Amino acid sequence: MINSILAATTKRVAQSTSPNVNACIRNKTIQCLNLYKDCSKELISERIKKLDYEWDSERVQEAKAGFCILMCSLLGLKTRKCWFLATAVIGLFLLQNALMGWCPSVPFLRKAGIRTSEEINNERIVLKMLRGDFEQSNGNKDIPEMLLRAEK
Repeated sequence: MINSILAATTKRVAQSTSPNVNACIRNKTIQCLNLYKDCSKELISERIKKLDYEWDSERVQEAKAGFCILMCSLLGLKTRKCWFLATAVIGLFLLQNALMGWCPSVPFLRKAGIRTSEEINNERIVLKMLRGDFEQSNGNKDIPEMLLRAEK
C-alpha cells in the first residue's frame, strides 16, 4: 500500500518534475554525449571524472536546507524566537522531498538543469559504452538509443 503512495527512490524527483523540463534536461545530456561520441578514451575518462563532482538535486537540496536552518537558528538566537518556526517549515519541506521527491524549490532547481543522481549515472553509463567498457553487439553510436538502454 505504501508503494502506491510513494514514488520509487530513483524516479521520485523526475516523476514530480514537468515532462517538458525532464525532456530539456535529457536533451542537454544527449547534446553533451554527442560531443564525446568520437573522442578519445582519455577525454571520455576525464568527463566521467567530472561527473563524479557534479552535484545532484538531492545534494543541492540538502545543502540549501542546511544553510537555511543554520541561518534561521542564528536569527532565532539573535533576534526573535519566531525564526525557529522557519526551521520547522524547512524540516517539513525536507521530509516532503524525501517522501515524494518534491518541495517548493524543486521546480526551480530542475529548470536550472540540476539533474538527479540517476540522470548523472545514465550519462556515465553511456560514456562507458562509448569508451568500450561494455560488450556491444555492433558499433552503433546512436546516442539517444544508448541513453535509452542506460535508463532501463
